[in-house]
Amino acid sequence: MFQVALKDGTKREFDSAVTALAVAQNISPRLAKEAVAARVNGELWDLTRTLPEGAALEIVTRIEADGLDIIRHDVAHVLAEAVKELYPSAQITIGPSIENGFYYDIFSEKPFTLDDLVAIEAKMHAIIKRDEPFTREEWDRDEAIVFFKSIGEHFKAEIIEGIPAGDTITLYRQGNFIDLCRGPHLPSTGRIGTAFKLMKLAGAYWRGDSKNPMLQRIYGTAWATDAQLKEHLFQLEEAEKRDHRKLGAELGLFHIQEEAVGAVFWHPKGWRLYRALETFVRTCLEKSDYVEVKTPQLLDRRLWEESGHWDMYGHAMFTIEADDRTLAVKPMSCPCHVQIFKQGVKSYRDLPLRMAEFGSCHRNEPSGSLHGIMRVRAFTQDDAHIFCTPEQIITETKSFCDLLQGMYKDLGFTDVRVKFSDRPEKRAGTDKVWDQAESALTEAATAAGLAYELNPGEGAFYGPKLEFVLRDSIGRDWQCGTLQVDFVLPERLDASYIGEDGKRHRPVMLHRAVLGSFERFIGVLIEHYAGNFPLWLAPTQVVVASVTTEVNEYAAKLQQQLKAEGLSVELDDRNEKISYKVREHSLQKVPYILAVGKREAEEGTVSVRRFGSTDQKTELFDTFLMNVCMEAHMPG
Repeated sequence: MFQVALKDGTKREFDSAVTALAVAQNISPRLAKEAVAARVNGELWDLTRTLPEGAALEIVTRIEADGLDIIRHDVAHVLAEAVKELYPSAQITIGPSIENGFYYDIFSEKPFTLDDLVAIEAKMHAIIKRDEPFTREEWDRDEAIVFFKSIGEHFKAEIIEGIPAGDTITLYRQGNFIDLCRGPHLPSTGRIGTAFKLMKLAGAYWRGDSKNPMLQRIYGTAWATDAQLKEHLFQLEEAEKRDHRKLGAELGLFHIQEEAVGAVFWHPKGWRLYRALETFVRTCLEKSDYVEVKTPQLLDRRLWEESGHWDMYGHAMFTIEADDRTLAVKPMSCPCHVQIFKQGVKSYRDLPLRMAEFGSCHRNEPSGSLHGIMRVRAFTQDDAHIFCTPEQIITETKSFCDLLQGMYKDLGFTDVRVKFSDRPEKRAGTDKVWDQAESALTEAATAAGLAYELNPGEGAFYGPKLEFVLRDSIGRDWQCGTLQVDFVLPERLDASYIGEDGKRHRPVMLHRAVLGSFERFIGVLIEHYAGNFPLWLAPTQVVVASVTTEVNEYAAKLQQQLKAEGLSVELDDRNEKISYKVREHSLQKVPYILAVGKREAEEGTVSVRRFGSTDQKTELFDTFLMNVCMEAHMPG
């Protein structure tokens, strides 16, 4: 009797050895249909491999992360097969699955075009219809090298040459195509389905070395269902419409130019948006008993060496030489805040001390990674550091999480996920200190009621952190806020306070941010709202547009009354048709357009148009003024 142990603790018995697919069929035909692979004793296997006696078995389905990853890798194999059928002289290299899809790097003397992608995708669908079995084969490493060289796949042979001699390797075959692969794969190409699409072409050097041949990288996306593919393509289409660089130009918010790479030129409207966000953050901080400070831009290299930043981030710092000293433009504010803390003697009664700064920072990011205002070299952090006792970590973490979640809600983000990032490979401090920091943050996160997922090895060099990930209006995730527990910097920079016992103690330093950086967060806001901001954030909140020039004086009077209430108002008294004015300001996504003509001037009314609505209503100006002031009230 052959036994298999299932995930739920039950056991299934069979007359002889079976495959995972046979077990899935025994459990449920529906499960067998949705099955992609098996987890056998914790290792991913093909469904068609014979199971070992007494194996612990889990069936992996299409909707699971591992299942979707396998589907994407299967599609990459089908892509390579399609290319070889259409372009026999092409050589394949590597084709992994990636977030949202896959790619394959291919060497071809003939450059591929977008028309070629259409032909390749059609061939892929034909291969899937052929329902070719994926067959796993074990080969001797040296025999595989000879084989791939014999069929002209020299890049693949070079990959195998990097495997130790004498090793057994696995190849997968479907139809007339064979590839080096660890697997697993679906039983056949027909089970992949049709939820995939080739997306774009790019170049990539073989093994990432510019001295090597240039390869052509074909990117694609693949999903478990056609509905998921449709949703993803819609999201991409929406993302293109909402691109903050495009909207930033159209709405006159900012621009970037070559003379200031990685820095933002804020236009009047964009700066109004920036200042509204800054005022909102400052108001929230003041209500939470933060004290605001301002620290220098240039600091001696010695401070960065003492803090440990020079070893970790020195390559990304801008430096200048002056008075025989090396000065660095600060990439972050943490060591500066410690210097303020160290001025004068601090008592346990002074803690917690919540120190905030709108810190202007510079980092020498690689030019290839710069992206609009989302990734820049000059930026402002909503930086703050909480100096506290170990006993205060839980309370301060809970308070910060409440503050952060309230601010995100006010800014229009209600779907927030949390990641717990623990010690990175390159770090400062002993394992004992890291054990203490990770334990403290774990306890604090639990006490704060946070459900989090682990993000191994992604902590800061001085401490573990919580990362807060926002989901925007079209389903994309943005990592913005952070909270980091740091026992290292206070020790390295000799910060201390006098405890209740009269002795010196090291404070704990909680690094925290809600936005992350103003520039990036404004980019996120632009795309989240597609430029249609809530009234309190809108760069121009109201436009007063005259129907005829004879009511310009009345229109100007209304503008002044609105401005007196603190609203951002423009007057459009040009000698143009009102329909032209309304269309122009609607393209600028102005929340309210007030059209005023002779009748409105006589009756003290306005004709109100709200952006996004086809309705138009006439009401007393005083009524509109009262309502718009209430709506424009800043949250927090």
